Amino acid sequence: MEKTTEWATALWELKNYLLFLKDSGYSEIPAENIPVEAAEPLPRKAAKEPFEAKKTKPVETPVSAPGPMKERVPEPGAGNAAKLLEEIRREIGDCTRCKLSQGRTNIVFGSGNPNARLVFVGEGPGADEDAQGLPFVGRAGKKLTEIIEKGMGLSRERDTYICNIVKCRPPGNRDPEPDEIAACKPFLIKQLQAINPKVVVALGKPAASTLLERPVPITRERGTWHEFKGTKLMLTFHPAYLLRFYTVENRRNVLEDMKKALSALRDDEPDQGSH
Repeated sequence: MEKTTEWATALWELKNYLLFLKDSGYSEIPAENIPVEAAEPLPRKAAKEPFEAKKTKPVETPVSAPGPMKERVPEPGAGNAAKLLEEIRREIGDCTRCKLSQGRTNIVFGSGNPNARLVFVGEGPGADEDAQGLPFVGRAGKKLTEIIEKGMGLSRERDTYICNIVKCRPPGNRDPEPDEIAACKPFLIKQLQAINPKVVVALGKPAASTLLERPVPITRERGTWHEFKGTKLMLTFHPAYLLRFYTVENRRNVLEDMKKALSALRDDEPDQGSH
């Protein structure tokens, strides 16, 4: 019986690994090393949870969203965020500042509400994003949309803005290299300054490490608050990592992280009774 369970666990891990590679744009199983974050082993206990869940399927409790989020109005003197973002995009132009430009189809600048109070920062475009010129439109993007809309009770288009630390797809969806991040980071900073959100959520190790300017062990530091140039910064798993290690524990952890982000947004809303 235990032998059967081990085989089932191994097949489940293999299936999720292959889905992860497909979502990352691979057409073949790569011989090179997978990024450390993606290669972290699945805890044995967590690996068994999906099979136990067949007996008593856990019910995920969505984050409560007490009423619709107020649409952000630009603060006086802050300038028009949409116009500022347009200027930044024009400054990027048909970028050739790093070697990523050689293999890209489209620059993936960002999308969402320029006046959003919540910004998600990912790692870089994948195959679907490179083809469409929009961030998070593939399988991981659908999971992020689900987290935002079902988990947080927000609208992806109205309540958030989404971008990446690099605007062009790294070959084979590898991690962006230091020189590539260095070429793109000034534009990311300008984007965040233009939007001026109340909360930034870093999705995964590369995004968190870039914003905090140090190596971040994401499995240990997810769910913790930090600061990026005066803005609250929450660290959590990348949706692609969540899809690969789709355990009850990981889903619960991400929902808890998003509860914290949502709570920070609610706390920042002005009291309707105040004048």
